[in-house]
Amino acid sequence: MKDVIDRRLSVAPMLDWTDRHCRYFHRLISEQVLLYTEMITTGAILHGDKERHLDFSKQEHPVALQLGGSDVNDLALCAKIAEDMGYAEVNLNVGCPSDRVQKGRFGACLMKEPDLVAACFSAMQDVVSIPVTIKSRIGVDDDDSFESFKQFIDTVKSAGCETFVIHARKALLKGLSPKQNRSVPPLKYDYAYRLKAENESLNVILNGGIDTTETACQQIQKVDGVMVGRAFWTAPWLIREMHEAFNMPQQLLDRDEVLSAYMEYCQQMIQQGFSLHWLIRPILGLYHGFPGNKKWKSHLVTEAPRRNQDVAVIKEARDWVNYAS
Repeated sequence: MKDVIDRRLSVAPMLDWTDRHCRYFHRLISEQVLLYTEMITTGAILHGDKERHLDFSKQEHPVALQLGGSDVNDLALCAKIAEDMGYAEVNLNVGCPSDRVQKGRFGACLMKEPDLVAACFSAMQDVVSIPVTIKSRIGVDDDDSFESFKQFIDTVKSAGCETFVIHARKALLKGLSPKQNRSVPPLKYDYAYRLKAENESLNVILNGGIDTTETACQQIQKVDGVMVGRAFWTAPWLIREMHEAFNMPQQLLDRDEVLSAYMEYCQQMIQQGFSLHWLIRPILGLYHGFPGNKKWKSHLVTEAPRRNQDVAVIKEARDWVNYAS
């Protein structure tokens, strides 16, 4: 199996944020950035509304499904479903620290069970031809030495895993909220650097604290790719700036053209029953840093709930922004 996905730049899976609408918007900004779904549990797929959780537009490609779970058979079934639906990759979440996730025995707590993670990986990879990857922390609680981290990686690597997305913070399973776990434990980029230096054949993708193009360019010199989360939500045009800094193929749409294309998409989604109130969330940061940005956002969040089928709200909001294409 040949993995041909460009992993230099990716948008992190973010619960309640990176839904299909957000991914469509990000794809308008860059044709190459690798997109991820929110973490979706195997139970939601196998026992819930599969189409609602997994449906996506062909324009989103390449897009990866991030799974949460630890049952070997369930993960294999969901991986196969993902491949059949056209996803480019399946990623196993071994990094989420929330109490709810721990009770389900998945997420960061799985770092304590590397043999189980290896078995989960093998079960998924055995039934699909698309890549299966792992997203983890560097450790949990007090078990955060490089040696312990390396043992986890080596165990999963021995099962055939070639791509690891490393959120370069440990997870504290008690005492910190998921939000605090994204900022309180210190970043240790050197774990990812050393992992790559000692395993040249591995794809090592660095995640955590990357919020400027300069930082991204510094990191890409030492690892195979960077994954960015909240910074892309706050200022989505950073995707384009990093895209260009990495010398990825050029995208022709400017900011206003992206907005126009997304307005057309909103009109289509409204006809399918979606609310404009939900659809405007990804674009709130499109004019981040420009005069009128606050009024742009204020108009959207005030008017979209009132006129939830009227795409003209977006055009009206744009008129508040002092930005020339």
